[in-house]
Amino acid sequence: MTATRLEPLWTVDDVSTYLGIPVHTLYGWRAKNYGPPARRIGKYLRYRPDDVRQWVDALDTEAA
Repeated sequence: MTATRLEPLWTVDDVSTYLGIPVHTLYGWRAKNYGPPARRIGKYLRYRPDDVRQWVDALDTEAA
């Protein structure tokens, strides 16, 4: 059996850095059901890096 190495989940700070936006913007988006999908693990929000990248790729290129 071959084990695959999984990429660690991202924290809110990681996503904030990746997107170049403030943490409070991510929380605001989440309250409005917008932004990359996150999962609650215990009391923490975690993001799968591939989900964040796919969300960015799906954004309208004309939005500014």
